Amino acid sequence: MVTLEDAETHIQDVNEEIVGEVRITTLNNRQYCVVLDPYRGGKPQYGTKELRKGPASFFLLPGERLEQGIQNIHVLGAEEAILLRAIESYGEKKPGDRWMIYGPCDYVPDTEVEILEKRTAIPLDENEGIYVRDLTTGQVRSIIGESYMLQAHEELWEKELPVEVEELLIKERTTGDSRSGAPKASASSVSARNKTRLVTYRAPHNSAVKVYDYRAQKTRVVFGPELVSLGPDEHFTVITLSGDVPKRANVIRSLALLLGPDFMTDIVIVETADHARLSLKLAYNWYFEVSKTDAENVKSIFRVPDFVGDACKAIASRVRGAVAAVSFDKFHKNSADIIRSAVFGIDHETEQPRTKFFFSANNLVITNIDIQSVEPVDQRTRDALQKSVQLAIEITTKSQEASARHDAERIEQEAKGRLERQKINDESEAEKSRTELLQLQAHSAAVEATGQATAEAKARAAAAQIEGAAAVQQSDLKAQSTRIKAAAELEQLKLKNQAEIRHQTAMVELELAKAAELAKIESEKFSQVVKAIGRDTIKSIAQAGPEMQAKLLGGLGIKSMMITDGSSPINLFNTAQGLVGHN
Repeated sequence: MVTLEDAETHIQDVNEEIVGEVRITTLNNRQYCVVLDPYRGGKPQYGTKELRKGPASFFLLPGERLEQGIQNIHVLGAEEAILLRAIESYGEKKPGDRWMIYGPCDYVPDTEVEILEKRTAIPLDENEGIYVRDLTTGQVRSIIGESYMLQAHEELWEKELPVEVEELLIKERTTGDSRSGAPKASASSVSARNKTRLVTYRAPHNSAVKVYDYRAQKTRVVFGPELVSLGPDEHFTVITLSGDVPKRANVIRSLALLLGPDFMTDIVIVETADHARLSLKLAYNWYFEVSKTDAENVKSIFRVPDFVGDACKAIASRVRGAVAAVSFDKFHKNSADIIRSAVFGIDHETEQPRTKFFFSANNLVITNIDIQSVEPVDQRTRDALQKSVQLAIEITTKSQEASARHDAERIEQEAKGRLERQKINDESEAEKSRTELLQLQAHSAAVEATGQATAEAKARAAAAQIEGAAAVQQSDLKAQSTRIKAAAELEQLKLKNQAEIRHQTAMVELELAKAAELAKIESEKFSQVVKAIGRDTIKSIAQAGPEMQAKLLGGLGIKSMMITDGSSPINLFNTAQGLVGHN
């Protein structure tokens, strides 16, 4: 290579060949490059690398080449980092070691280091999360509700889900319904799930979602409304139910089990005792009777995988058995009672159909049955039923016409009879009125004749009657007052005696308590004195008097003596003889 430093001009020799023109490589202060097989000491160092930082300008010598061209310096923000791996020994790092450089800073990698990736802190809401795997242990964990920067020994982990679960989650995100029967979303509105993000599912109101942990081999049930988050080893339990009318298996797939109250409709083909085949369209109201605080009770609602199909089959079996035992005419007239009695059973105490049908296997309760339609399956039965209905309508119409005609005649006769009775009653009332008028006229004449005397006599009688009534009332009031006074004095005396008795009783109880306390104090005092003096001391005090007397008499030379008083005379003669005899 000939540069301006070697010569301003160069003339090609006959033994020389111009291979090419080499342009100068220029780096500014924010650039760097890595040169492969660089020259050192005038010789090429094959298999080595050299880092060159700007600002610089140089020509690539023969054999030298740039590894990845001119590169810009890596500028890291406060929430950014670069994951590095050593490809050669680099300080304390061994080949293959991984570490991270955190911002904010400018970074230019050395030739012994390769950049694996540039990482940014992942911001997460309180309901968002990611799956992170530790490369050293292989353990996967979920990070929820915090801004997280992956460590050098960590990487994002993709959680795989079954295809049917993926479809149900997509429908839940797009249509708000996680059942397979919901309307499908268009392909343009569906975005692929980020498999490293935390899998969440919005459990609807009054629903239950079953989640199974394959590592811990445990099941947990989440009741809605709630946001269900899957751990690394957890998966949803897909619920497969029967659907359509009549019911078909595996029609509805869902992640959540609705607890009701709700209804389901089914068509049941039955045959009566007289071989009339009918199609019954029945609707059942149902709900799950579950206690959310009882773990066993909660798990029981998932024991029956297809509770819709099993419940419809059980009810249809009971309905077929009940209908097969009655005739078509009886069933046509009492279809509701027959079906409800067959499904709910009869209460033996009230002899009435029960109000619930309880499935103990999964705590499902059927509360009501609505018979929406009853249609014959055979055309001949349908024609016979139509003729029977028309005949019944004609009979009912004629019966109603005859009954109306009979009622009209009866009402007419009753009206005529009431009219005749009213005429007789009016004539009788007129005669009574004339009789009363004559009596009043006679009485008026008598009153006019004896007017004043009768009035005075009535006045005096009324006054006497009022005085007598007043005297009687006064005597009653005095007697009542006397009784009240006597009762009050008696009650006062009774209360006084009771108070005195209570007082005396209290005084006696106080005296007894006082005596008991004094006795207790004396006994405790004596016991404490005895304990204070001691058993041996008391014994010594008791023996001190007799022993002292015995010693005193022994000192006087008296061997025996007797002391008495005048109230107890002693026969001294016999005593003296005994003493002499011994001597």
